[in-house]
Amino acid sequence: MILKASSAGRPHRVVILALPSVVLFDLSVPLQIFGYPRNDLGARRYRATLCSERAGAVQSSSGIDIVAPRGLGALRCADTVLIPGIDDLTLPISPAVLRALRAAHARGVRLISICTGAFVLAEAGLLDGRRATTHWIDVPEFKARYPMVEIDADVLYVDAGDILSSAGVAAGLDLCLYVVRRDFGPALANTIARRLVIAPHRTGGQAQFITQPVSDESGHALEPVRAWMLGRLADPSVTVPAMAARAALPLRTFVRHFVQEVGVPPLQWLLRQRLLAAQRLLETSDLSVERVALQCGFGSAIAMRTHFRKTLDTSPLAYRRTFRISGATAVG
Repeated sequence: MILKASSAGRPHRVVILALPSVVLFDLSVPLQIFGYPRNDLGARRYRATLCSERAGAVQSSSGIDIVAPRGLGALRCADTVLIPGIDDLTLPISPAVLRALRAAHARGVRLISICTGAFVLAEAGLLDGRRATTHWIDVPEFKARYPMVEIDADVLYVDAGDILSSAGVAAGLDLCLYVVRRDFGPALANTIARRLVIAPHRTGGQAQFITQPVSDESGHALEPVRAWMLGRLADPSVTVPAMAARAALPLRTFVRHFVQEVGVPPLQWLLRQRLLAAQRLLETSDLSVERVALQCGFGSAIAMRTHFRKTLDTSPLAYRRTFRISGATAVG
């Protein structure tokens, strides 16, 4: 579901909960995305606060102490609470921390975990009966401890509505950018991604790790084929056999190499690019929904509406009303 992140024009309040043995990379990701002091697109959309069980020093997994200016009381004013990964999974989670997380969830606060932060949410009982993810290395331990959780080791992140979780390390970046995209649309997420010099979007269903991220043993790199596909988004007749022919590969070999390189099948990747293109046009142009659908290769407004509902849980018109950029002008 696409949601506006805050009410009455105030910044969305993100409270980042640092616990003993916090992983510094996992901690720095949300601070950089939600707590960066400069404005993006002319508005301060988020305000980040760092807290721990008690205000003061918290030792990280690297042996470096960080200083949390707030204690658990910060959670009472949060719109989102984010739990970075912890390295030492043998450390008990304080009952006070677990109570505070349960109380935040009961108030309707959005909860997000990065990497092994999912262990904290699971320990609080907040993931029982839900789908979640964590770093693939820690999945066996997670399953043994929390059999009531539907843990998925094969995805970058999981959006379960009011609780979101990511896999390890760089997947935290993907999830945080996804949250920005969900809250305020692709334009802001893309601006932040450009600032961070990272890819603007990787879908949550993409594999946590890809065995051959650039090319296969025969030297077939498929980036030129993807560029060719991007140049033909408006053509609804682009087929997988046509892609394979462009790559000069047998069909099954092409599909296998494509999945090895980007983590998803070619048509799924192409659909995502068409959705991104449609989102950009809806944000920045006065084109009709029908025209946007044709320019992005959906064939009709009805087909595009179906994909928007399935993927974004909204309609193209509702998306435009929510994320239209002020001053957008007609495009041919």
